[in-house]
Amino acid sequence: MTINVVVRFFLFILLGLLIALPSFSQEKVTISGYAQEEETGESLIGASVYIVDAEGTMVKGAATNAYGFFSISSQATSGTFYLKAQYIGLNDYTKEITLDKDLSVTISLKSNSVVKQEVIVTAQKSNVNVEAVQMGTVEMEMETIKELPAFLGEVDVLKTIQLLPGVQSGGEGNTGFYVRGGGPDQNLILLDEAVIYNAAHLFGFFSVFNGDAVKNIELTKGGMPAQYGGRLASVLDISMKEGNMREHHAEGGIGVISSRLTVQGPIKKDTASYIISARRTYADVLATPFIPDSSDFKGSSYYFYDLNMKMNYRISHKDRLFFSTYFGRDVFEFNNEDAGFGAKIPWGNAMASLRWNHLFNNKLFVNTSLIFSDYQFEFEAGQQDFNIKLFSGIRDWNAKMDFTWLPGTKHNVKFGLNYIFHTFTPSNVSAQAGDFTFDLGDVIRMYAHDAALYISDDWEISDRIKVNGGLRATMFQQIGPFERYIKNELDQIVDTVNYGGVNDPNPILKLLIDGGLNEPVVTYRRIEPRFAMRYKINETASVKASYTHNYQYIHLASLSSLSLPTDIWVPSSTLVQPQKGIQYSVGFFKNFFHDMFESSVELYYKTMENQVEYREGASPGVNIADNPDNNFVFGSGESYGAEFFLKKAKGKVQGWIGYTLSRTTRQFPDINNGKEYFAKYDRRHDLSFILTYKWTERISLSAVFVYATGNSITPPSRRYLWGGQIVTEFAERNTYRLAPYHRADLSATIKSKKNENRKFQSSWNISIYNLYSRANPFFIYLDPEGNFADGSLKFKAYQVSLFPILPSVTWNFKF
Repeated sequence: MTINVVVRFFLFILLGLLIALPSFSQEKVTISGYAQEEETGESLIGASVYIVDAEGTMVKGAATNAYGFFSISSQATSGTFYLKAQYIGLNDYTKEITLDKDLSVTISLKSNSVVKQEVIVTAQKSNVNVEAVQMGTVEMEMETIKELPAFLGEVDVLKTIQLLPGVQSGGEGNTGFYVRGGGPDQNLILLDEAVIYNAAHLFGFFSVFNGDAVKNIELTKGGMPAQYGGRLASVLDISMKEGNMREHHAEGGIGVISSRLTVQGPIKKDTASYIISARRTYADVLATPFIPDSSDFKGSSYYFYDLNMKMNYRISHKDRLFFSTYFGRDVFEFNNEDAGFGAKIPWGNAMASLRWNHLFNNKLFVNTSLIFSDYQFEFEAGQQDFNIKLFSGIRDWNAKMDFTWLPGTKHNVKFGLNYIFHTFTPSNVSAQAGDFTFDLGDVIRMYAHDAALYISDDWEISDRIKVNGGLRATMFQQIGPFERYIKNELDQIVDTVNYGGVNDPNPILKLLIDGGLNEPVVTYRRIEPRFAMRYKINETASVKASYTHNYQYIHLASLSSLSLPTDIWVPSSTLVQPQKGIQYSVGFFKNFFHDMFESSVELYYKTMENQVEYREGASPGVNIADNPDNNFVFGSGESYGAEFFLKKAKGKVQGWIGYTLSRTTRQFPDINNGKEYFAKYDRRHDLSFILTYKWTERISLSAVFVYATGNSITPPSRRYLWGGQIVTEFAERNTYRLAPYHRADLSATIKSKKNENRKFQSSWNISIYNLYSRANPFFIYLDPEGNFADGSLKFKAYQVSLFPILPSVTWNFKF
């Protein structure tokens, strides 16, 4: 069956190219180049570039890619034509051209948020949501996100995407997100193409993305293109700013819990630039003087910080280099001098990405990337002469090539290859007492090869019908050194199997030198077909459908619905099969009143196989003489729903309303007696209302209201005393719902008066989180009251809520 799928797909691509051959034989011209912002030289992602005739009728169009490149092919003809370009918040670009020869052009768009005396916020090109074949995809600009109310003054990318239909929040104030019934590990989060494995600070209350360093955000929740893989639910693709090519600038902000500073400018004008952005919380600095000496928390602190840096160099019109890096850490320290006890818990991400763009000709573009990703968690504690250290993490070395080929006027072909070498470090432990080091075995690491080939074609069959067919071939291989502990039904080790290889924290060099001598443990090969189609009813309405088939080879083991640093990543193995997801979706897209309003309704159905959970009663340890996957059980999942979206995209008042009606279930033979149960992130209803109002040129207001069905939990069914101990029995899994979650937020942004002779600009952002101080449930616990002796012992449930009304003020500056 797999071979049939491959053959049919390539026949489909071949058919499209054969149909296009007549157009290839005719004389064509190609208009290609890059789009950038005039003031900064930053490339523009997703800018709309198109050719119109003298009457204003569009002849052909395209969108710029992640590096600002575009290419438009059209039949050669005489007459007057115009090349136009549009981008959010920028002036339209128009240039008179002729279609009698190829043209290479750099398009520069100027800033224009205010026109004459009337405040007008420029929107994206008309009909993009109707015209595009892709569905379930949303792009967001940081300028839009910065206008929304911010939790404790921190602008947050992840909290903003939770306001979109089909995306559920992980909980009160939490940045964790769940897309169309998928788990948190099923979201592929990319920062300049590097995977971010833990996108949360402070146990999920803030994301690792500094808004001042981010340029563009794209979320794909359905119809995932073939160039993406390795996850079942979604792709969150975040691009960093490149740095101002023309002038040196600095910007930053001072908030309630953190401050940030960004500097950027040209290394060589119009040729090379840099940007450096840093952020740090200072609750530890402010709180330390107020902690009394008698407190148990004296000497304790918590803080997090981020550092982003990016440089780019335009070697020529055909070659560009980009180097990006990120380093972030959370650090929690606890010291009790009286007890002689101290602990330090650092965790965080690091990444580096080196990318080379090359333009072979006006129809063939390639991006080559070398990428490093790393996530590490450590727990260090000591009392007197005894010290213990726990640590875990995952590290990737990644090489990839992505090609874009435009063979004719009706095809946009993408193809490429990707290779990742994974090093997994599940929970490990070391201990020392004085000069004596305990022998707890070697550090446990797990290694894997992860490779993929893909091809896709965006084929415009006619003005009304457009399809995107794609195929992704994947291979995943766990390799040694690895020791498999085989257990019986009593959880006793009955045998071990050893696989040879070199155990090294940085094995990639040894792998290249030795030629991959590590012994294979298990190999998986899979084919992932993708298909999407658009039928345009008229200029303002279309119907779309998509089919997505995904496999996921790495898995997040977690006992909590929160994003915790103790969560560990593990590979597919002899016990853990690759997760499999199939999603079907259909949608109707309609614009109203000259594209002032955009609307859509999307229906989806998703099945998930080989889902991973800890077995009931599991207490994961530090994997001494054990494998982490020995604690796992496996099952299936199902999710379906309807997403409704209405957006006002133009004018002084903008915003959107999103509503999701959905159902998500799981079924595991070894959980809940094999009965189907609601997933912990199941939400029957999820509503969000977002409104921004450009009151004047200087003042803008925004409001957010959210409502969601309460989390599903497993409550105790009864508690009783047995043999002097309290025994707890639980009900069936996730049969109880917490109270619904809802809150309202407000914010106002006040900018300083503009003065052309004064380069310094500033603004104040005033936000109110949870306006009416709703006591949303975070969790519920049972507390005993009375005593057993007189028969008055009872257990009473108490709700814990985190955040009442929280005002915050942030001062932002730029010069």
